[in-house]
Amino acid sequence: MGRLVKAGERVRIAVDMDEVIADSHGRHVELYRRDFGVHLAEEQLLGRRFSEAVHEDHRSAVKQYAHELDFFSSLSVIPGSQDVLERLYEQHDVFIASAAMEFPTSFVPKYEWLREFFPFLSWENVVFCGDKSIIAADYLIDDIPKNLERFGGEGILFSAPHNRKETRFRRVQGWAEIAELFLD
Repeated sequence: MGRLVKAGERVRIAVDMDEVIADSHGRHVELYRRDFGVHLAEEQLLGRRFSEAVHEDHRSAVKQYAHELDFFSSLSVIPGSQDVLERLYEQHDVFIASAAMEFPTSFVPKYEWLREFFPFLSWENVVFCGDKSIIAADYLIDDIPKNLERFGGEGILFSAPHNRKETRFRRVQGWAEIAELFLD
């Protein structure tokens, strides 16, 4: 894959939360199985958001999951993210950039989740925003192509079922590939 930065070079990296360090997809799958007794196969999700893949009679209920107060506080950590992000934080200027404005009740649960699972991150390195084009960083690691389109630096697409068909951005399959790109 090849490194993006020279050894010893310090860059600014913005990292999305949902589907990059926090498994919101897994939580959607869990809640959908709980409420409707249905498990969607990964093939059914390719190229579509979770709410687009479910039966149309279930869509309004599924769209409400992220508005539940405990949704963001009960997410699992994406494997490898804690170790690699801590090492990135030591070598680079790392910021968590979450488009949390869509779910205003998510601010406190997301911040508390970060404190629990990524305690090395300073509160000064957490940005809750709407449009991520305002983020002044060299790189943005995100699972949503829309967030990368207007970003001023280089966008890196973190693979998720809904973005599998996207080809416009450099893609990483997981945190081991991020480590290869940025760590000495």
